[in-house]
Amino acid sequence: MGDALQDTGTQQLQFLTTKEVADLLRVKERKVYDLAAANEIPHRRITGKLLFPAAELRSWIEGPAAATAAERPGVLAGSHDPLLDWAVHASGCGLAMLCNGSADGLNRFATGDAALAGLHLPEEIGWNVESVSRLNLKEAVLVGWAKRKRGLLVSREAATTIRSVADLKGKRVAMRQPGTGTALLFSRLLAEAGLSEADLTIGPATAHTENDAASAVAAGEAEAALGIETAAKPFKLGFVPLAEECFDLLIDRRSYFTPPVQKLFAFARTPEFQDKAAALGGYDLKGHGDVRWLSA
Repeated sequence: MGDALQDTGTQQLQFLTTKEVADLLRVKERKVYDLAAANEIPHRRITGKLLFPAAELRSWIEGPAAATAAERPGVLAGSHDPLLDWAVHASGCGLAMLCNGSADGLNRFATGDAALAGLHLPEEIGWNVESVSRLNLKEAVLVGWAKRKRGLLVSREAATTIRSVADLKGKRVAMRQPGTGTALLFSRLLAEAGLSEADLTIGPATAHTENDAASAVAAGEAEAALGIETAAKPFKLGFVPLAEECFDLLIDRRSYFTPPVQKLFAFARTPEFQDKAAALGGYDLKGHGDVRWLSA
């Protein structure tokens, strides 16, 4: 979201396109053109193209009251995602990561302790949108990061006997901490299969990340775990696909315009990012960067 351009000096400015501004404001692109024509919105014409300077647009959206608003820390909380983890470090954006699950991330975001939160909360229909909309958040936007294939990570020894959730009865399973999107989805899948946690043999330790879950299965601590496809490959595990989930980023609108967040999204538009997603496997980047929900 937003093109990085350079002016005649040495300072690099961040600009947004007309479509990106329309998505952010939840208006049609024609309205953005009208605002620019009336000089009611900060904009530039560069090589004949209409662009919007992010810093000035941020101030315009927030208005005078923004000066008194507390600035959020540069923390990305919520659920763990291997592609996001890699992109944060590879981009050098400087965001600190605190991955303790979707529910924890949503809570930290609501209390102002995080600028972003990674979410994959299963809902009656779809993912994440209902969960964030019922919190009555202000100045927040939900942006698509990637769709991920989620299913059972299965050890080599159990690959022939575990082909569905129903086959987990009596098996050793690595569990995720309560409040994670994975734990919520797993409870639903167990119920649909006519099982509960009492029908499983719970692994010795709670897996706090996707890699932790895969590592527990690879180490023989569990025969299976609910995880994403990309975690199966490096650990040479079997994978039984069960769902395609939306992993989204809930972002504070003021924080969206800060250099760390802009740098992360700029990096996510590079061929290097696309190649990494393909190499990891299990990701669908269609819809990456799309605004899926915007607060009133």
